[in-house]
Amino acid sequence: MTQRILKEDISSDAVIGRRRTLTVGGDRPIRISAGHRLRHHAGKCSRPHGHNYEITVEIDGKLTNDGWVVDKGEVTSIIDEWDHMFLLEQGDPLVEAFETAGDGDGIVVLEHPPTAEVMAVLLEQKLLDRLGDTVEAVRVSVAETGELCTGGV
Repeated sequence: MTQRILKEDISSDAVIGRRRTLTVGGDRPIRISAGHRLRHHAGKCSRPHGHNYEITVEIDGKLTNDGWVVDKGEVTSIIDEWDHMFLLEQGDPLVEAFETAGDGDGIVVLEHPPTAEVMAVLLEQKLLDRLGDTVEAVRVSVAETGELCTGGV
């Protein structure tokens, strides 16, 4: 019995470098747990608390020689850098408290309030900076709760 081998008759030039959009976390968002507080908020969000964030990433770029826009593992590892961390705004007295307690490696200090909106913008920039030259655009949506989700435009 002979085995039939199918070979697609498409040149490498017609595939590599083509623009595609990769979605990571579409139906199954990337989940991280992180703490934060909003120092200048008048309500209960000014107290330290945490969320189980759900994050979805869309990446526009060109297919690499490896056949993808980027490796999904790179995307998740960058986002995982914030998993089980405490996100604090620069100047928050909790920064010093964490450092004094020996937990300085458990915080991420941001120049802006650690809202879901700011998180989405910062993650977009972080991904753009680290994913490589084939990436053209990144959109991140961050869901803090079922009723609060923010994403890029």
